[in-house]
Amino acid sequence: MDNQFKDLAKEHPEAGSKLGLALSTLSQVPINGMRVAPENGINGWYIWCGEELSSNSDFFGPLHVEHIVKYLPQVQAYLGLPPGYRFLIDNNGYEDIWYDSSLLEGNA
Repeated sequence: MDNQFKDLAKEHPEAGSKLGLALSTLSQVPINGMRVAPENGINGWYIWCGEELSSNSDFFGPLHVEHIVKYLPQVQAYLGLPPGYRFLIDNNGYEDIWYDSSLLEGNA
């Protein structure tokens, strides 16, 4: 992770909290993540692979944050980013991290 964001990435999800993971997309690239405001045991992270973010209600399934290492260990470094941030990475070293204020507005 770029040094500019390492200092920012200190809001790690609470142990035992859940994130949303699109298991059906795991064979695709790039890897996308976005963090909305945490609530009710959900840490705010939604992670999927590929170009498209589906609007299907069953696109994301719940996963305890401790288990992400089994599926996408490369995203662990990004999970400390605060709500409102997104990341996009691939398997060739590409990385993009940015703030998206729309993630914190109403129903993101």
